[in-house]
Amino acid sequence: MKNPFRSVRIFFGEMMTELKKATWPTLTELRDSTIVVLIAIVILGFFVSIADFSLVQVVDLFTTWVS
Repeated sequence: MKNPFRSVRIFFGEMMTELKKATWPTLTELRDSTIVVLIAIVILGFFVSIADFSLVQVVDLFTTWVS
């Protein structure tokens, strides 16, 4: 019978080896990337809000014309 704990130990050992090979961002790069993402979220949210408000107004205008 195969030992399941051996497979888990091998998996975690390989995982740690691969994580050590990865290139991790510096604190400055991480901060700058986070700021860019937050600004992009705000801009996109603003755009979606304006588009939603505009479409609601257009639909209201058309429904008042039909009524």
